[in-house]
Amino acid sequence: MSTPTRRLTAAQALVRFLSVQYTERDGVRHRLIASTWGIFGHGNVAGLGQALMEAGIGPDAAMPFHQGRNEQAMVHAAVGYARQLDRLSAQAVTTSIGPGATNLVTGAALATINRLPVLLLPGDYFATRSADPLLQQLEHPTEADVSVNDTLRPVSRYFDRVTRPEALIPSALNAMRVLADPVETGAVTLALPQDVQAEAYDWPEEFFAERVWRVRRPAPDPFELAKALEAIRAAGRPLIVAGGGIHHSRAEEALKALVDATGIPVASTQAGKGSLRHDHPADLGGIGHTGTAVSDDIARAADLVIGVGTRYTDFTTASHTLFQNPDVRFVNLNIAAFDAHKLAARPLVCDARAGLEALLDGLADHHVGAGYEAEYRAGRARWEEVVEAAYSAPDENAVPTQTQVLGALDAVVGADDVVINAAGSLPGDLHKLWRARSPRQYHLEYGYSCMGYEIPAGIGVQQATPGNPVWSLVGDGTYLMMPTEIVTAVQEGLPVNLLLIQNHGYASIGGLSEAVGGERFGTAYRYRAADGTFSGAPLPVDLAANAGSLGMDVLRAKTVRELREALATARASDRPTCVYVETDTATPTAPPAEAWWDVPVAEVASREAASNAREEYDRQVVDRRRHL
Repeated sequence: MSTPTRRLTAAQALVRFLSVQYTERDGVRHRLIASTWGIFGHGNVAGLGQALMEAGIGPDAAMPFHQGRNEQAMVHAAVGYARQLDRLSAQAVTTSIGPGATNLVTGAALATINRLPVLLLPGDYFATRSADPLLQQLEHPTEADVSVNDTLRPVSRYFDRVTRPEALIPSALNAMRVLADPVETGAVTLALPQDVQAEAYDWPEEFFAERVWRVRRPAPDPFELAKALEAIRAAGRPLIVAGGGIHHSRAEEALKALVDATGIPVASTQAGKGSLRHDHPADLGGIGHTGTAVSDDIARAADLVIGVGTRYTDFTTASHTLFQNPDVRFVNLNIAAFDAHKLAARPLVCDARAGLEALLDGLADHHVGAGYEAEYRAGRARWEEVVEAAYSAPDENAVPTQTQVLGALDAVVGADDVVINAAGSLPGDLHKLWRARSPRQYHLEYGYSCMGYEIPAGIGVQQATPGNPVWSLVGDGTYLMMPTEIVTAVQEGLPVNLLLIQNHGYASIGGLSEAVGGERFGTAYRYRAADGTFSGAPLPVDLAANAGSLGMDVLRAKTVRELREALATARASDRPTCVYVETDTATPTAPPAEAWWDVPVAEVASREAASNAREEYDRQVVDRRRHL
């Protein structure tokens, strides 16, 4: 009996296959690849371009298509989309060969480091070598099977070069498996030689059957659970560190139930902020180098740290100087065994929600001491005064500071708003100060901290949650990295709000440079002075005019009052809108760092600033410890 087949090109078959892939968790189904971003060139226009045209025209398109302006930005948009939907739905990105493909590398690294799914489909050289070398082909003198797409191997969780049409079948199935797996997920790359894209093949109809990839919720191992419960019951000063895994698992209600029952306080990483509402009495805010005073004080004295869905970056651990209790031990609840074993922890390898529910069942009669609860609640109250002071603006007719900008935004947003940021000085201020009102409001990409992420990510988030106000917060340095997708937001009619803060340079790195003896070298956007430094007058760059020229509505605000009015106007608009404000950088209002961060300082130097910075470094580094 013959197997039914359908004759299609490899590109047509791939698009059709992707259109019938689904994830399912807790009985809810999502399109695994909801749409495709693309910029076409000779490496994909006649293959995937033609296939997407056939599948993407009309309201009932099998594969909706989005036109991008920069390949890296398309990946950022897809990552923003996937994160906002808890990794249950993703997008694909197709490019031509050459620079279009290599532009994917930064976005792929960001996706994989943050463990967020995106499917990359770059064109490649001719598999038949009938045209060799191609336009934009890298010729390697000793490895003929290497192309520029191989730069994507180390930043992809799965990589394959599909050199025959029939090889697409196992490769595409493996790609879906990895994208849907909560442990393995990240960037997945299928490099597609352009002649193979256009080659026809008789595909088995089974390849185009609907497939549902079930997203598992593995339960904790009974032995590991018993050990975790034993450790928690024995602890006098336990602390939960909430990571991004809580959001990916939609475990926020399970966390709240556990905290309500036990009184264990919660400090959050950048990815985990919003796991509890900011006004919950056990929410201590951010932890680590950019954390709050109460979080870091409690962390220093904690005798048990319960990490949930966190990978313990150096910002979280303050470069391994934060957890100073000599008897501190760790319990790590994580779906990835790789992360669960960090810091010599007692591992609890399971889904975050399943694990938290199991802990609640085992701790039904357990509660932290009244003195400990009173201590951290008093610390919360003191920190709220710090937030109020940073947000407040005694003179509403004055130029706002950066923290007053955040205060003005705080006064305008609701629980449905999404605030996006990734790099510069804003992540530190947001981690310390932002009052997260809902689990999906705080969208910080701080695994790769990639300048240029915010604007395209805002588009992805808006696609994922239409109707929710979206705010992309950028400084001038980040804006200049990648403003191109403003055009896409205008084209698609997506009302992304851009809050553009002008502070004339790389403010965050300028401050770090000063702290490590670099004297802010090369961090200001100013004219070159007679001594050769960039210390002249600020550059006459009008970024608001630039945003307007790309199609955005632009609102300029010079004072705190004007800023608040402009933010309210932008939030009510149905068009992409930029609120532009120049900040007062001379008046310090941001709270200082409450914990250290290890950035090595020159051991010998001829300048006094560097020598002094090294002395401070030597004082701090002695607190670093290995948890064994």
